[in-house]
Amino acid sequence: MSPRAGAVRAYVPLTSSSLAALVAAGRLEGPLRAHAVTEALRAEWPDGDEEGWEYAALMAAAATSRTLLTPADRPRRVVLAVDVPAVEPVAGDDPTLVDVAADVPWRTIASAHVDPVDDAPDDDDLAWYATQEIAHLL
Repeated sequence: MSPRAGAVRAYVPLTSSSLAALVAAGRLEGPLRAHAVTEALRAEWPDGDEEGWEYAALMAAAATSRTLLTPADRPRRVVLAVDVPAVEPVAGDDPTLVDVAADVPWRTIASAHVDPVDDAPDDDDLAWYATQEIAHLL
């Protein structure tokens, strides 16, 4: 699924607790850190294509999600695919890392990507959920 016209697709790493807060509030407050297809990623992987770059950004967000887990969270990686007005690349070792200055209202969420089971291996794919299914993940 492509981002909305004039938007940038970003992948926001969350936890089960922050997902519950999103459902309750109907938005994520910016600024926030996310992952996206950047010029640095394209330069680092010149033989890639849009689908591969998007997958790389998604899985980088999934790895970040794992680092955010607390004992109160379910041991599952959670990533939101969102469409934002702009992103700002973050210097460092991860070419997908970006900052999002804007708030992320519910209407800009494209989908959720969540481990289908607790403690899934890092190389497992995430399950895709439509926005109307997100509240049922809690």
